[in-house]
Amino acid sequence: MSSNVGLSTPRGSGTSGYVQRNMSYLRPRDQTSQIRDSEQLQKYRQRAPDAEILAHDRKREVEVKCLELQDKLEEEELDEEEITMRVEALRKKLLADIDKATKIDARGLKPHQVHELAAAKMVESERLRNALGISKDYEEGSHWRRQEEEKIRKMEQREKNSSNSSSSVRRRSASPPRRSER
Repeated sequence: MSSNVGLSTPRGSGTSGYVQRNMSYLRPRDQTSQIRDSEQLQKYRQRAPDAEILAHDRKREVEVKCLELQDKLEEEELDEEEITMRVEALRKKLLADIDKATKIDARGLKPHQVHELAAAKMVESERLRNALGISKDYEEGSHWRRQEEEKIRKMEQREKNSSNSSSSVRRRSASPPRRSER
């Protein structure tokens, strides 16, 4: 073996002693290139759901119901024209109802329905914000920032007042200054 790599001797190890790179090792990603500003890290932004995906899912549910009705009517052995007429009527009714009712119940959603969960979370956050009376432009930690700015302003004002008072009134002692003896 060269360069002190691997086993000093392959005897008793159950291997040939051949050293090769671990191909299954995943190198960690560079975190600094992804996050440029620490302010981006601190500020919470709720991810908005994709409206197109939500609309597609609603339309898909309508089509599923239409296909179920079509299967049911075909089992009853109705005429093909009657089936298409009833299915089209149901489709029009359900599509009209989609525009009216857009309320999403988060309890019935599955974990893979990410956009529906995000929409439900946004509605819930909006309701909570309204209930607590929090404005839309509220920034987390702004109260503490205002307190800190006020504290700094007061300190600057004190320094300004103290420098003005010390320059106008100079104290003089009655005795002459002492000389240092060596």
